[in-house]
Amino acid sequence: MTEFFKDIPAVKYEGEAATSEFAFRHYNPDEVVLGKRMEDHLRFAVAYWHSFAWPGGDPFGGQTFERPWFGDSMDLARLKADVAFEMFDILGVPFYCFHDADVRPEGATFAESKRNLDAMVDYLGQKQESHKAKLLWGTANLFSNRRWMSGAATNPDPDVYAYAAATVKANMDATMKLGGQNYVLWGGREGYETLLNTDLAAERAHAGRFLQQVVEYKHKIGFKGAILIEPKPQEPSKHQYDYDVATVYGFLKDFGLEGEVQTNIEQGHAILAGHSFEHEIAMAASLGIFGSIDMNRNDYQSGWDTDQFPNNHAEKAVAFYEILRAGGYTTGGTNFDAKIRRQSLDPEDLILAHVGGMDTCARALKCAAAMLESDEMEANRRTRYAGWETPAAQAMLEGGLEAAAARVTAERLEPQPKSGRQERLENLWNKYI
Repeated sequence: MTEFFKDIPAVKYEGEAATSEFAFRHYNPDEVVLGKRMEDHLRFAVAYWHSFAWPGGDPFGGQTFERPWFGDSMDLARLKADVAFEMFDILGVPFYCFHDADVRPEGATFAESKRNLDAMVDYLGQKQESHKAKLLWGTANLFSNRRWMSGAATNPDPDVYAYAAATVKANMDATMKLGGQNYVLWGGREGYETLLNTDLAAERAHAGRFLQQVVEYKHKIGFKGAILIEPKPQEPSKHQYDYDVATVYGFLKDFGLEGEVQTNIEQGHAILAGHSFEHEIAMAASLGIFGSIDMNRNDYQSGWDTDQFPNNHAEKAVAFYEILRAGGYTTGGTNFDAKIRRQSLDPEDLILAHVGGMDTCARALKCAAAMLESDEMEANRRTRYAGWETPAAQAMLEGGLEAAAARVTAERLEPQPKSGRQERLENLWNKYI
């Protein structure tokens, strides 16, 4: 045991009357919701990068956190892993997620970085054997190092593309070795700053071929997990090619990958794209590419991705309603891609941020499940679209424009507007919140 989380107890479910800060009031892993344990619905994961690698900076200031594992040695990387698994145990989470750069020190060469990664994968594997938490997904950091400043797969330099391919291959191998259930690609630098030096067609084609190569390698090594793309519209690039779910789907269709790749959707990224979290989830589900989520929130008064922990169950309930409507997760889960504030210096802050986030999500899940189980909202939805179930409506879709137009004359159609009942449905929703 390390000393970092000393005197912090394992967090247990104590119900809404709990008086301890270190207790769950809503998250009861064994509570059955819609026929499934709550833990199996939510599939919580801790993000290695924000919890253990982030130094507490923001766009205007540097490091505020002082952690005993900060540094570039393998001994400190192992200490970081020790602390991480102690936190996973305290919270009782079933999963965690990481980038390669989160768990291993950067080497002077690619070969040295890979040796460091391989050694840490062995160490993490030993940890997984003796602890509950397993790997939900792995990914590669293709955005922090200056080599990625002009992108990875979209870089104008083919040598950087090759380096990206080698990095992703190494991380796919690492993810598979650790039993990861997904592999995520986030194109943090896959975009452009100005059109004056950008070949859009070439960059998009290279990104598409790169993703095809990722899928080909997945099948070659027998990786059974899902390949996920995480959409984000901007920040750090002015324009990124994976802008939102709809954009990603069009990209996948162009390169024949819509049946191979799903999405990992983040609340903060959805907001930056001008959408709601639930919109992006529902869109992905309707297109058959919903996979997993990064759970956080943005400060709506700030213009960047602030990655805060969720604290509004009413807001999250709508998102979980769409997840439940989609059938829930398969290999995906609820990863807290969230970070404590740069003024939150204490180890207790890191634990309590996750406790609050987990409780918020659990409460949201129960609200969403109650609404879905009642069928009230879905009954209204079915009623609104019931006209499309008639033979005449279906024949109109199957026929040509002339046949549809002929109905107006033949049946003397004079359709009148019908209420969308929005306020009634909002009131109905609030009854369950």
